[in-house]
Amino acid sequence: MTRRTPVIVSLLVCAAGLAACGSSSSPGPDAGTNVPTTVTGTHPTETTGTVAPTTTTTPVPTGPSLSLAVEPVDRYGSVNQLIKDAAVSLDLTLYRLVDPQAESLLVAAHHHGVAVRALLDHAGSAGAANLPAYSVLQAGGIPVRWAPDSVVFHQSTITADHDVSAVMTGGPTAGSASTRGYVAFDREPTAVASIESVFTSDWSGAPVRRVPAGVVGLVWSPGAKATLVGLIASARRTLAVECGQLAPAAVVSALRTASRHGVKVTLTMTADPQWDKARALLSRAGVRVATYPAGGAPLVIRATAVVVDNSTAFVGSQLFTSESLLHDRELGLTTRDPAVVAPLTLTLAGDFAGATPLGGATPAGGTTTTTGASG
Repeated sequence: MTRRTPVIVSLLVCAAGLAACGSSSSPGPDAGTNVPTTVTGTHPTETTGTVAPTTTTTPVPTGPSLSLAVEPVDRYGSVNQLIKDAAVSLDLTLYRLVDPQAESLLVAAHHHGVAVRALLDHAGSAGAANLPAYSVLQAGGIPVRWAPDSVVFHQSTITADHDVSAVMTGGPTAGSASTRGYVAFDREPTAVASIESVFTSDWSGAPVRRVPAGVVGLVWSPGAKATLVGLIASARRTLAVECGQLAPAAVVSALRTASRHGVKVTLTMTADPQWDKARALLSRAGVRVATYPAGGAPLVIRATAVVVDNSTAFVGSQLFTSESLLHDRELGLTTRDPAVVAPLTLTLAGDFAGATPLGGATPAGGTTTTTGASG
């Protein structure tokens, strides 16, 4: 029985296409820290059942303020490059830092005169997961602090030189060779300034409060539920969703309503039985649901990503749980910039095509071959 179909995705966002489409954000400055130039994707193969990487390298456009790296093929190489290229400062807010290479690069940056500050989550696992990284950074002379125990800090962000922020669905983790994830590099000055402002407040130990909405597409938690439910409700033709967890009734209801109103909705998840009820409800409402095995191969879906009408995207650390949307410290972003929308659209389509449909034994989407994309 064939469980996977070949999906070849080339995540090319050509300069001509970007110029034609423009960006929803104002251009960021061309100088400063170099944004990594690799956009990558992985999709299952037909015969082996393993994840076969497809990687394309494309110059990051100088005009738009956003670009995207897709995990796991990148193995956070783009993030590591961001750390290497930093000349002035690195501010980190991370839920997990379990990557010796990234830790070594941070210590090396500190020794080269870069002002490094690391704020690590403590409440999520009582500090156990991040304790080795905390010790390494502290021994290397880096100022490192635990985030307040009153809130889970699931945000995963690194800001370099007050110029560019890597907004991640998850922090650098060695060995995550099959885990889908995304890193959006944001150069928009107002967005970077907002991220730095929140970091300064959180670093000081101030009470974690809601961040006012409306800053250049940034989606902050606590308080992100209305924004993400509203994004889902805005779909008119197509809605592609990928998520690791699916609990809030408001999100499930919005997906069901979209499908019943004629929107073609696809949902890709890992087959964790914890979310069986929600998936069944959505399937009965006409949502096309497909899953990967819960055993961890060939692809683990943990990140949350949404593409509406092939024109608006969301990526970020938020999970579709009430805790994540209403209480935890999280950061994601919405954008119409084709530098994010185009590769994310292709990746979600490929992931859905390679998964097994709910109640079925064959891949959900058939064979998809894409040689390029432009906005």
